[in-house]
Amino acid sequence: MKPIGYWLNRTDQALTAAMDALLAEFGLTRLGWQVLNVLRDDPAACDATVRTVLAANADAAALDSAVAAVLAGGWAARPEPDRLALTDDGRARLVLVARRVGAFRELSAAGISPQEYRTAVSVLERMTRNLTADR
Repeated sequence: MKPIGYWLNRTDQALTAAMDALLAEFGLTRLGWQVLNVLRDDPAACDATVRTVLAANADAAALDSAVAAVLAGGWAARPEPDRLALTDDGRARLVLVARRVGAFRELSAAGISPQEYRTAVSVLERMTRNLTADR
């Protein structure tokens, strides 16, 4: 059996590649999708919000690039300097993308019971806390 680190890396790579392929027709990447979710969830979001919320997902340069892409794609705008907000068109398109992502999530969890999924997430969360406590 391969160690957990191997499967964590492989799973993240597989999720990213599959989501990037799924989202390409919308001009998005997995990271761009995550940025849009931050903006949807926080109407007062700014660049620092995106960097803080998604710090575990990518470095600042990659996040800045993803923000630039969603701005260029018309998904988001800057109502004030440093502030970010979904555009009306971006909000409408996000609903369509969310349906696709929902189907993707079902596919990625095929054959995994809700309890197995919760257990896997719980174990990974505990491992992370064990390794990051007091840091």
